[in-house]
Amino acid sequence: MKPVRAIAVLPTLFTLGNLVCGFFAIVVASRIAKAGTVEVGPSPLLGSPRDFFDSADPTHNLMLCGALIFLAMLFDTFDGHVARITRTTSDFGGQLDSLCDVVSFGVAPAILLVKMCPQFTSVHSEAVWSIAGLLACCAALRLARFNVETDASDHGVFSGLPTPASAAMIASTAMLSYTLRKEINYENFAGYDWWLQRILPFFAIAIALLMVSRVPYPHAFTQLLRGRKSFSHIVVLVFTIMVLLTVRWYAIPILCFLYIAIPALRHGWYLANSRNKRHSEAR
Repeated sequence: MKPVRAIAVLPTLFTLGNLVCGFFAIVVASRIAKAGTVEVGPSPLLGSPRDFFDSADPTHNLMLCGALIFLAMLFDTFDGHVARITRTTSDFGGQLDSLCDVVSFGVAPAILLVKMCPQFTSVHSEAVWSIAGLLACCAALRLARFNVETDASDHGVFSGLPTPASAAMIASTAMLSYTLRKEINYENFAGYDWWLQRILPFFAIAIALLMVSRVPYPHAFTQLLRGRKSFSHIVVLVFTIMVLLTVRWYAIPILCFLYIAIPALRHGWYLANSRNKRHSEAR
């Protein structure tokens, strides 16, 4: 094994930025109080940057944790591009990227899930811990498989749900919780939170299994932005951006859900049709 003698500075800094954001997301999630220890009311006003980072409000910390996960996604998006632009791609960079992704898109969303759903079930209060553990383990397995299957990303398609997409689903739901609590009557928010705590863990199980599946998922960045596109493609892209700017965090969980669900449903439909076709030919 050859020793690593030189490391590309700029791509490595972007990759470590991903790790730092994931670590800070875990720190923020860890200070969210248990259910019932904080009185639920309207989201407090934040008068200074210190209030923004040091707030004890639980939904504010959920939002901050989700925002840090999204910031980690930005670093993860650009580190590879920076390495290719500067012609400094390396096996070391790829391995470091996956290690950082385990923290930011595996462990951090799993801890956030635990903090978001403390009342998942009254029968076994730690059931959500097992689901969160499954989510983190599947993220690690997904990243390890990606590392050894070096041809998986050559055609703009991922084998299995990418870990940033699974993390984005959990993080965007946390940020939506903060938005709803701030913009609607907080008594109505309690009803939303009750349903969220019962549904999200089951959805997390599906996300975990999709990560280690063979369902093909498109490389969104490549297919949307890279290369020359048609005029209608640009119009749809601009319209989508305007909708996102208008409805903000209401739209992002929906987009994440569609990205997760549509390829899975399409793949299931394809497998069902293939099975029916084989049965018909066998008769």
